[in-house]
Amino acid sequence: MLGYPPPGTIDFGVKMRNGEAEDERCGADAPAVAKILREMHRVAGGVDLKAKIEGMRRYGIRPQRMIGLSVPQLRTLARTLTREHGLDQRLAEALWETGIHDALVLASLVGDPGKITPRVMERWARDFASWDVCDACCCNLFDRSPHAWTQVEKFARSPDEFVRRAAFSMTAAIAVHDKAAEDSVFLNALPLIEKYAFDERNFVRKALNWALRSIGKRNAALREAAIACAERIRAQGTPSARWIAADALRELRS
Repeated sequence: MLGYPPPGTIDFGVKMRNGEAEDERCGADAPAVAKILREMHRVAGGVDLKAKIEGMRRYGIRPQRMIGLSVPQLRTLARTLTREHGLDQRLAEALWETGIHDALVLASLVGDPGKITPRVMERWARDFASWDVCDACCCNLFDRSPHAWTQVEKFARSPDEFVRRAAFSMTAAIAVHDKAAEDSVFLNALPLIEKYAFDERNFVRKALNWALRSIGKRNAALREAAIACAERIRAQGTPSARWIAADALRELRS
């Protein structure tokens, strides 16, 4: 019998294999992924998976396959992996291919924003089926990619609820994380928020509101621009536009 530490602790070491051919997306990383998944099951321990899934459903998250790790547990595992091997986009893509909810979030934490390609960003976005995985990718990985703003515009045009959400979750994340960004990039983003403020789908309108508020909180000049944008959105008169504007104005004027 293997002498594993108790559930809830991390005891992990994966020797990544470089320079090997890969036939599938998991390819040469399949053994590493299998070992990671075993560790995830061990850390999850005796979690009541049915109760956890039911709890997630109350927040609009409906995972098809999951192990049951918490976000703090996933972050601890990601820190262990990246401390030993650095960010690893190849591993992230192999984790993504498992389709396991926890592994999707972990992929966002170990992926390399400098190496993820627009094609992979688009493929992952098409796979989004819940707001938490969408936001994990946007806030942990996509927002730091050099392709982020191009993808914001492309994702916004998508009719898919979670792909469009990704556009504005990414905008909000960039506004929070990229302290060096010029005001001009956010001023250019405001018309896009205004354009899609009609979208009444819950996960889209919340992301639009989040992006608008995040831009407005960067500095005084952007606050004024965001308030003016919110006023124009309110004038659109749709229920979604009125809610986005009212909530943003409440915070930005407080």
